Amino acid sequence: MTEPVPASGTVHWVGAGLSTGSGLSALCADAARVRLWHRTEERAAESLGRRGLTGRAEPRAYTLDALTAELAPGDVVVSMLPAPEHASLLAACVRRRAHFACSSYVSDAVLEQVPAATAAGVVVLTEAGLDPGIDHLFAHSLVARAREAIGDGTAASYELTSYCGGIPAVPNDFRYRFSWAPLGVLNALRSPARYIEDGAETVAERPWEATRPHLVPRQATSAAAPVGGETFEVYPNRDSVPFVAQYELPSAWKPSRFVRGTLRLDGWLRAWDAVFEELKAGDDARIAALARELADTYPTTDADRDRVVLAVSLDVRAANDRTWSGSYLLDLEGDARESAMARCVSRTLALGVRHILDGSLPAGLSRAAETAARSQEWLDELARDGVEFTLSAQE
Repeated sequence: MTEPVPASGTVHWVGAGLSTGSGLSALCADAARVRLWHRTEERAAESLGRRGLTGRAEPRAYTLDALTAELAPGDVVVSMLPAPEHASLLAACVRRRAHFACSSYVSDAVLEQVPAATAAGVVVLTEAGLDPGIDHLFAHSLVARAREAIGDGTAASYELTSYCGGIPAVPNDFRYRFSWAPLGVLNALRSPARYIEDGAETVAERPWEATRPHLVPRQATSAAAPVGGETFEVYPNRDSVPFVAQYELPSAWKPSRFVRGTLRLDGWLRAWDAVFEELKAGDDARIAALARELADTYPTTDADRDRVVLAVSLDVRAANDRTWSGSYLLDLEGDARESAMARCVSRTLALGVRHILDGSLPAGLSRAAETAARSQEWLDELARDGVEFTLSAQE
């Protein structure tokens, strides 16, 4: 196994959009040097000023060439740019033997560079945000606990569901608050979703048509168990099936249901009926125009407060009728300092970068923490960093 290039202590945080939160501040305390790259040096400086980081990080005007010119071996590049731009950033990192981190899913363009990155001793940290990110940590932890209780070789069936959503803290008529680009939200709905239902692989060509109600228990705020719950609407998202292997579920266990999906407020399906009619038509130009219209009609303002809900559950029933059930729930609201989405994404990403800086991540690809042991370590650290969540489990 190739050893990772020793970290230099310098972090390049590229982009200062909606998901850049207190994780950047944390890295200013942990790294020897932080540079914030934004559209112009002036805007980078303004962003640092709003976060109270003037003098603690260096503002830079971003172009790929300008960033590449400043990269040194062992530097860490944190990409907050749109996913299609990750591959070119990673290529620059491989050439300069700098490490790379982002919160996005692994694209084919990134994946094909992993062998070269591994050979160069470059860490490629991906899926280290909220969803994907914290959801992976929850799933790895639940699977490890269930394996210990049931046993890898015991025949069993299981249901694993993982639902996440950014929603308005105060429900509105639209039943939604845009926490990322509206066009991205619409295009995600246009992508088929693959998942396991009733033991068989299933594809929803229009994911919203597979929407169902989902009851989430209230998050405990004390030692007492939460009472009651809240009903949301959930639907499958992207391709869930590869995560059966990624979460290391035993081969003797057979999935009756395995879904990774999106969570919305109750009433969302009805409120978005007109949007779905537009999506069915499938006209790219019209969808782009619709995204602009929605952004204008439902703008996100400084007075708005968002809410993030992430609910991951695993239920296992063994052939000998032994059962195990566990669930994690994260339910956070944003405040005047930062949105809940920015807190969850940037704090998790900063945690991953800290582990690049301390040399504990291997060269090559890591999707969040990858293993059960490391996931538990990260969850403990996130809890200390102020990302609150609860675990419930029973046999």
